[in-house]
Amino acid sequence: MRDAGLEEAIRAAGGVGALAQKLGISQPSVSNWSRVPAERVVAVEAATGVTRGALRPDLYSDLAAAADEIDAARAREYALLATLLARVPDAALLARLATLRGDATPLGLAHAALAEAADKMTAQRIEREFFDLFIGIGRGELLPYASYYLTGFLHERPLARLRSDLAELGVTRAEDQCEPEDHIATLCEVMAGLAGGKFVNAPDERRRAEKQLFDKHVAPWARRFFADLERAEAADFYRAVAAVGATFIDIETEAFALPS
Repeated sequence: MRDAGLEEAIRAAGGVGALAQKLGISQPSVSNWSRVPAERVVAVEAATGVTRGALRPDLYSDLAAAADEIDAARAREYALLATLLARVPDAALLARLATLRGDATPLGLAHAALAEAADKMTAQRIEREFFDLFIGIGRGELLPYASYYLTGFLHERPLARLRSDLAELGVTRAEDQCEPEDHIATLCEVMAGLAGGKFVNAPDERRRAEKQLFDKHVAPWARRFFADLERAEAADFYRAVAAVGATFIDIETEAFALPS
């Protein structure tokens, strides 16, 4: 009797014969398996797209758990950036941010600096800073939109392309949301949803969707935005937010560049 992982791989390949052909071995060899042999796991994963954790959870359950925890941490990081860039943090959120603990990594140091900034500033001061940076009289110091960074104008083709890709994921703008979808906060919110499995459940499909969204709609401009935010005249608290964002985007860029 075949186990669930092997059955899934056979279905994905199109049958026992097709799987054997993809692996370059005889059909009887695959027919005799009750589960994917340990030495064949990586090859079957590459041939079918079925993850090694699904093929042999007895061997790779720890790896899958670690990957899940990493994705959960990524989702939290994106959600934090989305929250801070969408609206002014209230006193309760500032109090929580002040308890952040860092470590010696670049992201850990950025977290520690954000905690220090949250601890020393009031919600009222940050509200004024947020206004000067993103709203202003007429316009703020920065325009945090993909269309502006990529074309110099608002509501241009990058927004249209993003809306098309979001529609494929079943993501639409909330009725009470006045900002266009290419706002940096909205993109961070969508990335948080993807990393957390909110929009796509299958790990491989989720990874592809994340990489596509990041490569097309985040990577081309987000790092420049955070660099501008770090240098902005009105930035104080948001200079620390920018450092977190820039560091995290660098980490994500390197991660998505790795072979799948």
